[in-house]
Amino acid sequence: MTEQSAATDTQSGAVSDSHHGAVTRPLRIAIVGAGPAGIYAADALMKSDADVSIDLYERMPAPFGLIRYGVAPDHPRIKGIITALHKVLDKEQVRLLGNIDYGVDITLEDLQRFYDAVIFSTGANADRALEVPGIELEGSFGAADFVSWYDGHPDVPRTWPLDAEKVAVLGVGNVALDVARVLAKTGDELLPTEIPPNVYAGLKENKALEVHVFGRRGPAQAKFTPLELRELDHSPTIEVIVDPEDIDYDEGSEAARRHSKQVDMICNTLEQWAIRDVGDRPHKLFLHFFESPAEILGDADGKVIGLRTERTALDGTGNVKGSGTFKDFDVQAVYRAVGYLSQNIPALPFDDQAGTVPNEAGRVLLDEDADGAARFMPQTYVTGWIKRGPVGLIGHTKGDANETIACLLDDAAGFTPAAEPELDAVTSFLESKGVPFTTWAGWYRLDAHERALGEPEGRERVKVVEREDMIRASEPDKVS
Repeated sequence: MTEQSAATDTQSGAVSDSHHGAVTRPLRIAIVGAGPAGIYAADALMKSDADVSIDLYERMPAPFGLIRYGVAPDHPRIKGIITALHKVLDKEQVRLLGNIDYGVDITLEDLQRFYDAVIFSTGANADRALEVPGIELEGSFGAADFVSWYDGHPDVPRTWPLDAEKVAVLGVGNVALDVARVLAKTGDELLPTEIPPNVYAGLKENKALEVHVFGRRGPAQAKFTPLELRELDHSPTIEVIVDPEDIDYDEGSEAARRHSKQVDMICNTLEQWAIRDVGDRPHKLFLHFFESPAEILGDADGKVIGLRTERTALDGTGNVKGSGTFKDFDVQAVYRAVGYLSQNIPALPFDDQAGTVPNEAGRVLLDEDADGAARFMPQTYVTGWIKRGPVGLIGHTKGDANETIACLLDDAAGFTPAAEPELDAVTSFLESKGVPFTTWAGWYRLDAHERALGEPEGRERVKVVEREDMIRASEPDKVS
């Protein structure tokens, strides 16, 4: 073994590092992003035979990523996933280092000094673009921004304009349904959840009486899940309405129903809603199919006053074609929920169109050599949405993590060992830069603080919004 090489015992995963004599040590791994994808990667590492020591980095002062800042507050079922993630972060092989902005507080070069490998699991938090005329008008919003607002994200404005009586939501995925449901519910309905005071105050003033959800294809092509769809009808204030003319299937649609129980359940639910009488619940939520957004209409002041759609028709394969027939809907706000997009990561290659880091099975791909062989970024990996794009449910990221971790462990025998792998090396580095990083013990303090805020109102918790307040509750010794 040369002075610059290291070998990994395939059973123990411990690194034999000639810089440290004959001493073996655990494989030091940094995971950037402490949402489900990053935590599942940590879990996969610990369930392997490798001897590992893992630091999870998170830009927010609190962990859990999408679960805390991307799931609607009235979905405690999904938020229950936090219980399982807690068990992973409670393990002694894992440390949480929160309130650290990768690329600002710490760079890839820094991480490579302290760790044998780096995994990026940074997710997606921006809206995918929708190229229709009028998208830039006042009253045209991205769903991701609205979700961040109602989930109490500290980096977005504290208020949201909710003065439109008629609202359009573009898209038929779960995010579109979340946005539509929150817009259609009353503030008092959502008060028992963890929403912070500023969100409750905004929703109390919400003037929306009609919410229209638009899909360009038919019921069999909708992307939401059956449970998410049925939850729309559980509110005592929301009347869900489906036009019977929108219940249509072609050969491709029927095949989709036969091959997917989930698709069939969605279609059955929509069919039942289409044939029932319209009730008298005060807020109307319309689900429109075969309506493709063609233009957002504006007035002379540049404000949204309507949505123009083109009627579409199935072509036999489950896809649709335009009919040339257009319809204008009277709305004063439009929310596009056509997909999330990851933002590029400093020092890594990035595919702007796909919104992913180029990779093969999680190994970060640089390019190809003259013979067409892949060249990979050494000891650098991706998992989750930054790896495959923002598709699938939260649980799908487990498969991503298992694949990425298998590649990492296969490569470990060839790793160049970190120059400063000691546990306190990176924390000393952060302290020297004055970064007020949060910890897993700090999360327990913040969690207790939020629960205490909710207790007088009989709520499970009240989410803290301000970053400084989160740090003060989490790490009081680090607040100046």
